[in-house]
Amino acid sequence: MIRGIRGAATVNENTESEILVHTERLMKEIELRNELDPEQIAHVIVTVTEDIDATFPARALRDIAGYQFVPVMCSREIPVPGSMPLCIRLMVTVETDLKQKDIQHVYLGKAASLRPDLSLTNNEG
Repeated sequence: MIRGIRGAATVNENTESEILVHTERLMKEIELRNELDPEQIAHVIVTVTEDIDATFPARALRDIAGYQFVPVMCSREIPVPGSMPLCIRLMVTVETDLKQKDIQHVYLGKAASLRPDLSLTNNEG
């Protein structure tokens, strides 16, 4: 079955190291919570708010073991007034036997407030 797994994290500032560290942490947390192997990942779409431009977050995924051949694409979020700043979002499309209700979407740090409806599947608080 093909499923989408959502995730988001915020960075403290628009720097290459912040973007890469938080993107890698988010992807690894999605992988861990959903017991994924990179071979199950069809592709990853990464979006960033317009205040993030110090580097491509996709670089972080290419450095994770097993992700060299996972297609990754970056894009910008729609700049809605009042939306959360300095935010990186992932949409990970995977092949899995998990039911929709069992998918663990991951929202880290300040990004946890984006989807309070998923708080039961988010152990980050």
